[in-house]
Amino acid sequence: METRVLPFTDETVAEAARLILVGESVAVPTETVYGLAADATNAEAVARIYKAKGRPGFNPLIVHVPDLVAAQSIGQFEDSALTLAERHWPGPLTLVVPLRDDARIASIVTAGLPTIGLRVPAHPAMQALLIATGRPLAAPSANSSGSISPTRAEHVMKSLGGRIPLIIDDGATERGLESTIVAATGGPLRLLRPGPIDVKAAFDAGGRIEAPGQLASHYAPTKPLRLNASSAAAEEFLIGFGDIGGDASLSPSGNLVEAAASLFDLLHQADASGKRRIAVAPVPETDLGAAINDRLRRAAA
Repeated sequence: METRVLPFTDETVAEAARLILVGESVAVPTETVYGLAADATNAEAVARIYKAKGRPGFNPLIVHVPDLVAAQSIGQFEDSALTLAERHWPGPLTLVVPLRDDARIASIVTAGLPTIGLRVPAHPAMQALLIATGRPLAAPSANSSGSISPTRAEHVMKSLGGRIPLIIDDGATERGLESTIVAATGGPLRLLRPGPIDVKAAFDAGGRIEAPGQLASHYAPTKPLRLNASSAAAEEFLIGFGDIGGDASLSPSGNLVEAAASLFDLLHQADASGKRRIAVAPVPETDLGAAINDRLRRAAA
């Protein structure tokens, strides 16, 4: 794949929006670091983010929206979360809030969890892209997994060149540090990741900040899960792949992007079924298969 680097202009934003609306991901500057943006309502588009980054596992992704009204159409905001949003948005603050039942966010974005991380960015390039696409955009940092977060377009090209179609270049980012993440999911506010927004500001907003910690980030089904199953045993809901069918299939054609996109939806479907156990067909360890298997092993543990 050829990766084009184009300056931030109206024409570049229009081209980036076109690519996103057909399911691609593009790199775009924010005030923190460059992000790799894709349509958060399109599961296969989000799966391509993981493919480009070579991420070893699926974790919740931050979703960018143009304003608080858009954020409230996706997440549920208690008073303390609203106060923080009104004080610090647009800006480098991510709020983790309960996901609304009617939000049209692909389950791969939240890694199957009932919460979502939302941010209203201040950078004009990301804002312009949000407006041009009319979609919420999932956008982790635009670098390969495990490498240094990118603060310039050339950093993105060095890391992801040949893996994505377009990088919007607007020079160095202002902050160069990922957003502060605060969870407002009931009870005290929790600092999940320090960043440009001072913790004291969140404390002053009316919520007690606990010691930095990590929100539970792995959805696991409530039923026992068996891996590498070639057929279903008694009382098992079989999730197939490729030539192995089952009650549902990650991808009948063996497409790993399709499999990643459907993974969490099918785990939820199996968990809600009348069967007592879950079985999953073998998935190859190549490419996105490694990330799929990582999550399946966590779910089976």
